[in-house]
Amino acid sequence: MMFYKFAYPLPVVAFFAIIISQAGAYDPLDPNGNITIKWDIMSWTPDGYVAVITMTNFQMYRHIMSPGWTLGWVWAKKEVIWSMVGAQATEQGDCSKFKGNVPHCCKKNPTVVDLLPGVPYNQQIANCCKGGVVSSWGQDSSTAVSSFQVSVGRAGTSNKTVNLPLNFTLLGPGLGYTCSGAKKVPSTVFLTPDGRRKTQALMTWNVTCTYNQILASRYPSCCVSMSSFYNSTITPCPSCSCGCQNNNNCISGDAEIESVVGKNRTRSRNSNAMIRCTNHMCPIRVHWHVKLNYKEYWRVKMTVTNFNYAMNYTQWTLVAQHPNLDNITQVFSFEYKPLLPYKYTNDTGMFYGLKFYNDVLKEAGADGNVQSELILRKDMSTFTFKQGWAFPRKIYFNGDECAMPGPDEYPYLPNSANSKLISISTMASFLLLVFANLLGMI
Repeated sequence: MMFYKFAYPLPVVAFFAIIISQAGAYDPLDPNGNITIKWDIMSWTPDGYVAVITMTNFQMYRHIMSPGWTLGWVWAKKEVIWSMVGAQATEQGDCSKFKGNVPHCCKKNPTVVDLLPGVPYNQQIANCCKGGVVSSWGQDSSTAVSSFQVSVGRAGTSNKTVNLPLNFTLLGPGLGYTCSGAKKVPSTVFLTPDGRRKTQALMTWNVTCTYNQILASRYPSCCVSMSSFYNSTITPCPSCSCGCQNNNNCISGDAEIESVVGKNRTRSRNSNAMIRCTNHMCPIRVHWHVKLNYKEYWRVKMTVTNFNYAMNYTQWTLVAQHPNLDNITQVFSFEYKPLLPYKYTNDTGMFYGLKFYNDVLKEAGADGNVQSELILRKDMSTFTFKQGWAFPRKIYFNGDECAMPGPDEYPYLPNSANSKLISISTMASFLLLVFANLLGMI
């Protein structure tokens, strides 16, 4: 087909491509979530300035886990980094033009990483040196910040002569983030420790980075399976939920894992060859089980299983969307926080582990799972077991949306011939709960 016969002009195609890419970065459960990078110039030097760069994770449930963030940019002119505190450039570059003092980094496009915990105090500043690990804002806002200081040379020495860096990139720790251009904003105001004086940065600019799951991976990183007390059938994860292109390299059993990695193995992160062979080929499976039905309440059991033999998930998060989460009564063994992406909607909640108890989801094996149970109060005007209402609309793990079974595959209510059995089991469950309350067991 000749180009002049193409039905849609190239500008129109480009326009829709931009719209689609931006839509992919929009998260309806966290519409305001982003990572903001703030660059504050604190003082001028003979050939440049000293700046504090602060990275704040405003995402409610997506954190940056080990091995941490990597930040990059391109200098607008011929700037160099004389020194850094709280972080380091991964490469020095060609500094052969400098006699005497040699800069920390001479690259046009430096790449910066956080320092590891335990570095000497003279290399630290506030909110640094955590190995690049940054919590989500919803999980712990006090640890959702990472900072470092940089001394820049061969740069401007006034607000009019400084040029903003270009082409910011962020790995967190993998792909998925897209960063805006740097934009000048009102100078940051600081309060002295005694609270009696305000100071401000000489100049400030911001960069905003948003996450797009499609950019991170062409396949999901988790899947959801389902079951219920009223149906003996278990609905598994959809086949090849996380892609089956690497299923020839997966681990088929415990004997094979010992032969492949041994007892003193070196863990390689995101290694597809270290995932257990399953029909879904996902490193993470979330199982939602409708466990019991009481008169005024119902009970759900959630289990998160790690099929990756090479990776622990630290500070993991699980987000569920279900209409009855607006009336949740009790959560066992997990922390719970409701998410309110929209003012009048309360159908989304975030679950995460108790500190020092189950906040680490261990690698595949006997201990490679965490589980919790929920008790929810019924709203009789909406509650039903029909048509899959008792199952979640969406599940996210560590900020990535999981692959769900098709609606026609959800566990279904048995036919009317078994309805008496359901009512008997429901009544028996209710009587057991009452009896347990009388004995003080619950």
